[in-house]
Amino acid sequence: MHILLLGKNGQVGWELQRSLAPLGKLTALDRHATDYCGDLANPEGLAKTIRALKPDVIVNAAAYTAVDKAESEAGQARQINADSVAVLAREAEALGAWLVHYSTDYVFNGEGEQPWRETDATDPLNIYGATKLAGEQAIQRHCSRHLIFRTSWVYAVRGNNFAKTMLRLAGERSELGVINDQIGAPTGAELIADVTAHALYRAMAQPELADLYHLAAAGETSWYDYAAFVFEQARQSGIELTLQQLNPIPASSYPTPALRPSNSRLNCHKLETSFGLQLPHWRQGVARMLNEIMEQKQ
Repeated sequence: MHILLLGKNGQVGWELQRSLAPLGKLTALDRHATDYCGDLANPEGLAKTIRALKPDVIVNAAAYTAVDKAESEAGQARQINADSVAVLAREAEALGAWLVHYSTDYVFNGEGEQPWRETDATDPLNIYGATKLAGEQAIQRHCSRHLIFRTSWVYAVRGNNFAKTMLRLAGERSELGVINDQIGAPTGAELIADVTAHALYRAMAQPELADLYHLAAAGETSWYDYAAFVFEQARQSGIELTLQQLNPIPASSYPTPALRPSNSRLNCHKLETSFGLQLPHWRQGVARMLNEIMEQKQ
């Protein structure tokens, strides 16, 4: 089996290089690749790459993810998140290949307190969410063999993430305010990559599993409680923090160009039952990530 991975250096893409490698030959590209085109801003180049490589599976971990900038760069966001995804879908269908793609809870309006199901009505609040939804719809329209995973609050040890930012600020400030009225589940790129490999292996043997699934860690939290957990773990590891006071604040006190959903909960029952999985609690993944960060600091 030949797998073409796009976005190899992103948070999820980096972990996918590890998780997908045992499944077959892996060609991993990013937008700076020279031998083949891996740039979603170049749809013609992408099509040529797919026709030349003839992969059995295309895994697209590339995306335009600058949520606020998308409000002023709608054309670029749509090109990368929707138009070029449609190209991937059509090329995959022409080859009889599988297409694996990642989407977001931002396709919903974030209202209510119930975890979103795959069948719930979509209603994105911002340009980013709208372009990701258009990408989903393009795949469903053009490619019969697809796995679309909607996820949320993604983090990884590699690169910047919320926990690292909180630890830095807690070392610089005595008081800190963190949003407490947005709810979701921090979901590790490592978990997403491992579930992807497992689901892809199963789906290739059972094509009827082709579908849209929600994929997030179990449990739920606010950004405020997430930060409190990070600081608790840091102190237990012997790290001294300058922070003395952590204050809960509403999202309205931290306005951004793009609206964010208040409810980012995802119901993952369909994924778990379809693929025989039990998704771990978000604290497990965050604790492991923090342990790696602490080791790097020592």
